[in-house]
Amino acid sequence: MAAQHARHENAMQGEGQEHTVHWGYRGPGAPANWSALSADYAICGSGRNQSPVDLRGFVDAELPVLDFNYSGMAVEILNNGHTVQANYVPGIVLVIDGRGFELKQFHFHAPSENLIDGKSYPLEAHLVHADKDGNLAVVSVLYELGDANNALARLWSQMPEKSGDKAILNAQVKAGDLLPKDRDYYRFNGSLTTPPCSQGVIWLVMKEHPTVSRQQVEQFSRILGGPNNRPVQPLNARLVLE
Repeated sequence: MAAQHARHENAMQGEGQEHTVHWGYRGPGAPANWSALSADYAICGSGRNQSPVDLRGFVDAELPVLDFNYSGMAVEILNNGHTVQANYVPGIVLVIDGRGFELKQFHFHAPSENLIDGKSYPLEAHLVHADKDGNLAVVSVLYELGDANNALARLWSQMPEKSGDKAILNAQVKAGDLLPKDRDYYRFNGSLTTPPCSQGVIWLVMKEHPTVSRQQVEQFSRILGGPNNRPVQPLNARLVLE
């Protein structure tokens, strides 16, 4: 149960729990060095089910329709130095494999962490869910360059400029506003994309890609000080279902 509790706490704090050992996306703490920074991060280098991945070699499957009952609102937005994250009110549940996964938070990576057939996207949202035992599921939304995104505009207008800052969200933002209209998706088993890189995470990657403007991507990247994406990891023997 201790491990499960730790996984639940990771969901609340981002896709990785904060440690005294510094990790990041550049310099000595860059992704290539994560597994050497702490014994807690060892699986970042040794795990065979790591995320993100380049989704390819799709396998036809009878994937069930996802019921996104996202009726509540995000309540606060924070800049943790690794990403910009919006925390959600409790009680919003997505049912996967007959289990209820509660939406905890969503956050962003630019450029995208996951690829599709080798293609990178300018921005990716991760909607992080946890069940009652602390098991995690992440819904990924990949954005194409195009028109400005209205939901992101409401978030970006309240985005904290400095690492460690947070604010109560005044403009209402629903997680459902981040999703594409078409809810078809790919599914694979993976991990957290930040330390401690815990495995056993269900990944659901939406097939349709909403738009985001170049200015919105640049604003996010400027506040984060540059890219915040982990490079893709080997798919190994995993199947990508569609």
